[in-house]
Amino acid sequence: MKAHQFQDASQFYAQVKDYLLSQEALHNLLLALSNALIQNPERFKEKPYLATVDADGDIVAVALRTPPRNLVLSQIKDLQAVEVLAQDLYLSCNSLPGIMAPIDEAQVFALVWRSLTSQSYEMKMTLRTFKLEKVQMIASTTGYLRQATEGDKELLKNWNEAFALEALGKIETDPEHWAERVLQQGYAYLWQDEVPVSIACRGSFTPNGVRVNMVYTPPEYRRKGYASACVAALSQTLLNQGNRFCFLFTDLANPTSNHIYQKIGYQPVGDWQQYSFV
Repeated sequence: MKAHQFQDASQFYAQVKDYLLSQEALHNLLLALSNALIQNPERFKEKPYLATVDADGDIVAVALRTPPRNLVLSQIKDLQAVEVLAQDLYLSCNSLPGIMAPIDEAQVFALVWRSLTSQSYEMKMTLRTFKLEKVQMIASTTGYLRQATEGDKELLKNWNEAFALEALGKIETDPEHWAERVLQQGYAYLWQDEVPVSIACRGSFTPNGVRVNMVYTPPEYRRKGYASACVAALSQTLLNQGNRFCFLFTDLANPTSNHIYQKIGYQPVGDWQQYSFV
């Protein structure tokens, strides 16, 4: 087995596209990041790590990192490739904040990285990937979906900050910059009752689908069906635009959101784990 690094995102994508598309839903994050590196390189201030591992001419693993974020791994056919990737990454940059990968791959990488660096690790989150092809009917609630406008900017900033603290325990991106970006690109959608009560955002595209993210309802508006209605309406909007699938990630520690998404029609695809290195 041998690791190969790529300096050009387009060349990397050309090599890994078929491998990732064999399980498009599971690999939606890797596909979306690859697309973002090609279409919007200005978003990324540091050089990305783009790599594959080949065995007898066939790709058996894909890795991508956009510093300062975590490394993301594909599903890997032969887990020996994890060690090859870890050694290659260690030679390139011997520090790493964390790893996000399918469960087996994440666990093996964490162990190998500890042996290389003596860094301890801790599991931060277990996530589940979901895919939707058809929205299911759900109980109706008052309100309607609308695209966020410039007048919503302060609300978007506040909700992004609250979402990050609740879901991640820390603020990883500047809420002001995030709000400006999603407004400029038309990514943010609000469920409007008498006032805005819930948010869901359109994420990056894959060749056949699009990710839904940043689903948040302030505590005072919860348990009224707003989040379900917002995600269902946005998902239908995205399907109507010609996407075959919608994808999203859920935190398995939050059974409420997992139940909500499955009622809408999202089907589980695979589980991921996120580790941080200390």
